[in-house]
Amino acid sequence: MRKLLIAPSLLAADFGNLQRDVEMVNESEADWHHIDVMDGVFVPNISYGMPVVKAIQKSATKPLDVHLMIVNPDRYIEEFANLGASILTVHYEACTHLHRTLQAIKAHGMKAGVALNPHTNILLLEDTIKDIDIVLIMSVNPGFGGQSFIENTYAKVKALKALITKKNASTLIEIDGGVTTENAQQLVDSGADILVAGSFVFKSSNPTATIKALKG
Repeated sequence: MRKLLIAPSLLAADFGNLQRDVEMVNESEADWHHIDVMDGVFVPNISYGMPVVKAIQKSATKPLDVHLMIVNPDRYIEEFANLGASILTVHYEACTHLHRTLQAIKAHGMKAGVALNPHTNILLLEDTIKDIDIVLIMSVNPGFGGQSFIENTYAKVKALKALITKKNASTLIEIDGGVTTENAQQLVDSGADILVAGSFVFKSSNPTATIKALKG
C-alpha cells in the first residue's frame, strides 16, 4: 500500500504570519512544504523570491518541494539547492533540454520533478520518465490559487500511471490545483502519490484537521 503524501502550498499561507503557518505544517500530518516560485513571465503572476524561500527554510522541519513556474529554470538550480530544496520541479514547457536539466538537478543532490500544464500530453515524457522522480500534473492553469479543478485530470493521471508501469519507472505522481477532500480519494484511486493543497488547507477553519482529512 503506497503512502499518500500531502504537501500544503505555502502560496496560500498568511504572509503576515508565514513562520506561524510553516510551523503549523511542521506540526501537522503533512509531509512536505510546497513552494511555488513564479516569475510573471511563464505564468501571469509573481510569487516570492529567494529571501522568502530562505525564511521558510529556516523554520521548516519537513522537505521543501519547490515548484518553479519560471522561464530558464536552469539558471537557478544551484541557488535552490543552496537554499535547501529537497525536490526541484521544472515545467516541461519551460525546458529546451529537459534531460540535461534533470541531470543538473540531480547533480545538485535534489530529486528532479517535471510539471505539466493542463494542455501538455503525458506521452511527451516517454523518453525521460525513468530520469524523473516526480511528475507534477497541474489540475488548474498555473499562476493563481483558488481555481476550480479540471476534470480531465483523472484520465491524465491514469495514463501517466500506465506509462510509469510500462517503462518500469519509480516516478511518483503529484497533483497541484483544486485538490479537496471531495476529489482526493478519486485522485489516489487514479494513481496519485502526492497531493498539493493550498487554499483548501490555509483558508479552512482548522488547517491541521484539514491536512489530516486529506491524508484519509
